[in-house]
Amino acid sequence: MNSFVIRNCRIARGPEAVVDACTADVVIEGDRIFRIVEAGKGTAAEVFDATGCLLTPGMINGHFHSHEHFQKGRFDRQTLELWMNFVRPPKPPKLNARQVYLRTLLGAIEAIRSGTTTVVDDVNIGANLDREHLAAVHQAYEDIGIRALVGVSMMDRPFFEALPFVEEEFPPELLAELRGIPIASADDLLALAEELAQSRHPRDSRVGFIISPSAPQRCTDEFLKALRAIADAHNLPAMIHCQETRLQVVTALLDSGKTHIERLNEIGFLKPATTLIHGVWLNPAEIALLASSGASVQHNPWSNLRLASGVAPVRALLGAGVNVSIGTDGCSSTDTCNLLNSVGLAAALQSLRAESGDWVSAREAFGAATVGGAKALGRENELGVIEVGAIADLVLYRLDSIPFVPQGDVIQQLVYAERGASIHATFVEGRPVFANGSFAGIDEAAIISETNREFETLRPLYDEAEKSAATMLPALRRIQARCACHPIGKDTFQARFM
Repeated sequence: MNSFVIRNCRIARGPEAVVDACTADVVIEGDRIFRIVEAGKGTAAEVFDATGCLLTPGMINGHFHSHEHFQKGRFDRQTLELWMNFVRPPKPPKLNARQVYLRTLLGAIEAIRSGTTTVVDDVNIGANLDREHLAAVHQAYEDIGIRALVGVSMMDRPFFEALPFVEEEFPPELLAELRGIPIASADDLLALAEELAQSRHPRDSRVGFIISPSAPQRCTDEFLKALRAIADAHNLPAMIHCQETRLQVVTALLDSGKTHIERLNEIGFLKPATTLIHGVWLNPAEIALLASSGASVQHNPWSNLRLASGVAPVRALLGAGVNVSIGTDGCSSTDTCNLLNSVGLAAALQSLRAESGDWVSAREAFGAATVGGAKALGRENELGVIEVGAIADLVLYRLDSIPFVPQGDVIQQLVYAERGASIHATFVEGRPVFANGSFAGIDEAAIISETNREFETLRPLYDEAEKSAATMLPALRRIQARCACHPIGKDTFQARFM
């Protein structure tokens, strides 16, 4: 078993990330923290000098979409219901496996460079469920050394059909064209989920699998129950987009008279190690359901603002005992996989809701990105924490860098001032994957250069794909306007202030 010592650093220990005043050594055996001892007293085959550094648990980016990494800087000032059709256009660009590999590495590079050691990737591999593309995603994460849970976005209803008034607002010829586009069958999706549950279980593989139905409005009850059964049978985490916008609440009410959270609760989908992505438009009764079920809410503050979805009621969630994790969401809405960006915003943004300073603190936000992310994945006490027995996914920050000078509360400074420039080293399973500005598993400069060359061949394809989506905009705007007039529960936390 390999042994390793990270020597002479200050440590953010335990679930509360309490920073010790004195330095210490962290002794790692295999992939676990074996001991934390007085500085200079740790012994091992290899020693990493961490003098002048702060050691923290690696953060967990609870949600992004690697298939969006090539769409940075292409969209702005669009609501989610308009934007999402450009990200999943009727005629998507066709990539080869190498391009998918490069695209995946882009997000992983930025994640590691900003303090993330685990990513949860909800990836679209197309209607034909391209196994070569999925293998390229897995290989990229294997090569760079990050921990990843890769979910294949699954739905058994066409993307555009998950809106009300489609029959009334879409021109018949456009509707016929859209309905002629093939989608993956429910049986094929369930077979793939079962296969990956066995071959890529996150307990056995650093690059693992997570059950990921896309959203309630894009899935039938039968399909959701089948995916829930696979998750339960294999003890897998699950995630699903839910109530990101007011329009989605309206969609649920028009469809069944129930909100999506009420529907998920009724069919037994809400359980521990199950994450509702976004959870922006919620009422107190729904928050109580989430608390009693043990499900988590995955907070993406940056994309929620960029897409005008609103401000999630994070203080109310935490107050009710709901676990909250944090993610960046995809690069087509946020332009970045920098989780520190989202963590800082998650804290400061809640001041819009609270009085007398009762908003989310920097330490609570960092906790959501570490222990909260671990709990959402069913890995509490293993990931997102520095304590004996935990997996050694760790990050070293230089304390002589500008964000930490002079030193006050270093966790507060990390959350509000640091965005990755101070990172000295990142460890996954106790081994350095990034140190002194270089990656151990990849040639970053070569990857960036190749990616830029490849994307120049792809740029026209993305332009054409966006043109195919633009034909839907008039109908989508009419649907959006109609839904804006439809009432929702008066006790819903107001997520937009206007």
